[in-house]
Amino acid sequence: MGKDSDFYKSKKNKQTLKLRELLQDLPQAARDFIYSKEVTTQVSTRVQYAYDLYTFFRFLKERNPLMAKKEIKEISLYDIEMVKSEDIMEYQRFLELNVDNDDPHENGKKGIARKMSPLRGMYQYLLAHKYIKEDPTALVSLPRIKKDKNIIRMNSSEVRSVLEIVNNGSESMSLRQKKFLEKTHYRDIAIITLLLNTGIRVSECNGLDTTDIDLNDDSLVIVRKGGGQDVLYFGSDVHSVLRDYIDLERKTLNPREGHEKALFLSLQGKRMSVDAIENLVRKFSRIAVPNKHITPHKLRSTYGTALYRETGDIRLVADVLGHENINTTIDYYAAIEDEHKREARNAVDFKKNFDNSEKNK
Repeated sequence: MGKDSDFYKSKKNKQTLKLRELLQDLPQAARDFIYSKEVTTQVSTRVQYAYDLYTFFRFLKERNPLMAKKEIKEISLYDIEMVKSEDIMEYQRFLELNVDNDDPHENGKKGIARKMSPLRGMYQYLLAHKYIKEDPTALVSLPRIKKDKNIIRMNSSEVRSVLEIVNNGSESMSLRQKKFLEKTHYRDIAIITLLLNTGIRVSECNGLDTTDIDLNDDSLVIVRKGGGQDVLYFGSDVHSVLRDYIDLERKTLNPREGHEKALFLSLQGKRMSVDAIENLVRKFSRIAVPNKHITPHKLRSTYGTALYRETGDIRLVADVLGHENINTTIDYYAAIEDEHKREARNAVDFKKNFDNSEKNK
């Protein structure tokens, strides 16, 4: 149940084994840095660090003739110290766009900043421990990321439109899509309603077991992004759709071995993956709200905004959404600010004020 479930234990074990595999191909200095993060980060974060650092060392090997004949794991501390700020700037340009080899890629400012983070961390670690004398990343500025206050979310009519499509389908659906919808009707409406009315992350939805749902208490147990366990409470709408799914559809399915406890199953009897849930949301939202790119995270934004509008309690929103930093939650306040701006457009009417003054003369 929760973080102690077989699903989360298996997931963590797979990530741990993957991390060990990746570390074998990294230089010792990079391994030491990642080991230093064991207490403060999740294993999934360290796996991403390993991927990003491997990309950097592969870049060095391909661009630096002195390292061309070395295996990446043989790159020494001396080699790392010889990297200059000019090399780091060239690496950022490489991250932005690369079409020259078997790994073509393109990254925006956020992607570049994220991939640069473990590299800067590694150099800071080596400098703090006096393994190197200079940090070349300190002289390189990261791309400036303009904070986007225009968070995409849905209004009430758009929410109703999505739920209507999930419930009854659409004329634009093919015959095959309609038949598929009939088979997964209760599951799909349960997932969409749950995401819209609790604001849980798609990964938290993916990890739910049948034992995590308590329909007597109208509560569910989830595992947060940081690995902590939390209990959320839901209303009558969520209670109704979960009850219908569990009683009328989930019981008729034959789960595959290892997937018996999963709450949301595919037609193949497997736990629905994160990608499958994301595709489900996109499928219905493309029909119902074609002018907006709606993802599960946008459903989360929609819920966060609605909860703040109803309660005015930013800390409650932070707690329910599982934000460790309340500044993240403040982003949802942007919607309220936007409403205030809309009200301002009719607040001042100079023509009306002028006409009234003329009448009073």
